[in-house]
Amino acid sequence: MSNYKNHPTSIKLIVFLLLAGLSNTLTAQNKDSIVLKTTNFTSAVTITSKGISTIPNLTLGKPAIVFDMVMGRKLTFEPQFRFSLEGKPWAIVFWWRYKAFTNNRFRLNIGANPSLSFKSVTDPSSGTSTTRADRYVAGEIFPNYMITKNINAGVYYFYTRGLEKYVTQNTNMISFRGSISGIPITKQIVVRLSPQIYYLKMDQKQGTYLNAILSISKKKFPLSVSALINKKLKSTITSGADLLWNVSLVYTFHKEYQEKL
Repeated sequence: MSNYKNHPTSIKLIVFLLLAGLSNTLTAQNKDSIVLKTTNFTSAVTITSKGISTIPNLTLGKPAIVFDMVMGRKLTFEPQFRFSLEGKPWAIVFWWRYKAFTNNRFRLNIGANPSLSFKSVTDPSSGTSTTRADRYVAGEIFPNYMITKNINAGVYYFYTRGLEKYVTQNTNMISFRGSISGIPITKQIVVRLSPQIYYLKMDQKQGTYLNAILSISKKKFPLSVSALINKKLKSTITSGADLLWNVSLVYTFHKEYQEKL
């Protein structure tokens, strides 16, 4: 069993990966130099009524706050920090994603990450509660086709390996997902709908699920509201409920940094 409080090595790894991502994606500027390239930095803070994961055993099931960052150009570093509103850690994920191929219609992205999932456990001998950190490594591949400017569809494959002997060792997920954006409600308010149906296999258990996200935003305004539903269609995977849903408030910040010589 891994105890979060007694794992300085895990904390050092988190700090190292975060600093490595920052050093590789943000470059100091010189006012007298020539502009070469632009590096994007995007961050988002999400407050949600219920922490939900497409992997059932990683669902928090209560109000949560999520911090997302995206830094880079073709290769991006995308750390994500998830906490309950009580301040207890839920999960930490360090995504590295690479835009392997891009043209006007077709995009192919690949990614990999190490991650930590935190759970409160009780020692049966002493009755004391501790926070356990479970380690995972994962990879993904996502080919996506732009049907029109606002409509796209693709196939997403995800694999994760549990590093502890007592957690699920092999998780495979394949989903068919699409997105319709820019649906006008008024001149300033637009809606984005992102449905997906996915097959999930966790060791010997498996299931199919329907998932959809509806986002409402105002143009050039950092706040948006989204709602998510996740419905179990048929599954042998143990989960708390057949239907999960939440409502979230999202604040997004975007900045561009110019790399100069």
